[in-house]
Amino acid sequence: MTKADIVNEISKNTGIEKVTVQKTVEAFMETVKDSLVKDKNVYLRGFGSFVVKKRAKKTARNISKNTTIIIPEHNIPAFKPSKTFVNKVKANVK
Repeated sequence: MTKADIVNEISKNTGIEKVTVQKTVEAFMETVKDSLVKDKNVYLRGFGSFVVKKRAKKTARNISKNTTIIIPEHNIPAFKPSKTFVNKVKANVK
C-alpha cells in the first residue's frame, strides 16, 4: 500500500476531501520525523511506537576491495508494533 492508497482509503472511509487527507498525512509524517530527529520517541496506543535505536560501533569488511572498515556508532529510526497490532496480524493467517 502506498501513501496515495492510504490517502484514498481514508478519504473514502471518512468522506473528507483527498487534498485535506493528504495534507494531514504529510503533517503526521513530518511530525514523527521531526520528533525522532530530536531524539523523542512517538507512542501511539494500540498501534505502535516510532523509536530511535542506537547502533554500536562495529568493524565490517568491504569484500570487493578486501579491506576492513569501521562503522561508527549511529542512530536509526525503528517501528515497534503494539501487542494488539501484532496479535491482529498473526490472527490473519491464511
